Amino acid sequence: MATTEQETLGNPMSSPTKRRRSGPVALLVAMRPKQWTKNLLVFAGLLFTIDAHHGATDFLRACFGFIAFSLLSSSTYLINDVLDVETDRNHPKKQFRPIAAGELSPSAAIIAALLMTVGMLAFSFHLDFKFGLCTVAYMVLTTAYTFKLKHVVILDLLVLASGFVLRAIGGARVIPVQISPWLVLCTLLLALFLAISKRRGELVAVSQGRRHARPILSEYTAAMLDQMNTIVTSALMMSYALYTIQSDTAHHHNYLMASIPFVIYGIFRYLYLIHRHEKGETPDEILLQDRPLLISILLWGLTTGIVILHPWSR
Repeated sequence: MATTEQETLGNPMSSPTKRRRSGPVALLVAMRPKQWTKNLLVFAGLLFTIDAHHGATDFLRACFGFIAFSLLSSSTYLINDVLDVETDRNHPKKQFRPIAAGELSPSAAIIAALLMTVGMLAFSFHLDFKFGLCTVAYMVLTTAYTFKLKHVVILDLLVLASGFVLRAIGGARVIPVQISPWLVLCTLLLALFLAISKRRGELVAVSQGRRHARPILSEYTAAMLDQMNTIVTSALMMSYALYTIQSDTAHHHNYLMASIPFVIYGIFRYLYLIHRHEKGETPDEILLQDRPLLISILLWGLTTGIVILHPWSR
């Protein structure tokens, strides 16, 4: 859908230098809060309609939507780690996940996952009925992915990308604002780009002996994934460029094209990192740790906000 402390194989509990994490801390680590950055897509609808002068209530509702998707995604991580506990114990990095390391019991993880799922689904419907439907669709999709679809070639990539699309649609619904087809298209292509890059990074890591192979990787080759990424990257940049020219938002804000350079730089920077530095297997770490990419994203958001808010762009 991981924390690293050592690169050695074996039972982590046998290591005298590794300090055991307490129950609450182990649960928090198992929830993978670093990956909550994916749920920032919930704010996309708010950003692109910022000129609608949303009040504090809308911003608060978007924050609640972010929390709902974050905890729902964490519940799927817990279930996934319970199912893969034996495999994770033989993995150089995943062996340090709390469940695999014996710091969090599978029963406690399942109980926490069920409580978060039921609580957040109920909360989502309380926020907005259609937002609740988005969270239900997300949980059905991710559960199917955990149990079956992650082993189906190509479909595994589409399912991962669909999860991002549901985040974006949910973020638009919770405000609520009209859902733009451009938002759906650009989100889908961006998510496919990240998913394909992740698979490529995993494949390279396996070929170099840095990690164990997940079964689905045997269905891919690096050349195949590179070709897929070439197609998706081209479609993504063209779709975003057309969005800044042809969308309803663009018709009301003539200088939205000013954000295109930051999108191009961000994509090229990401490609540079996965090809030159082989970091594609950890997209959450790239987004949080690579300063040039982070600055580009911030400048894109700032430019988009200024263009949409400022009267001279209309």
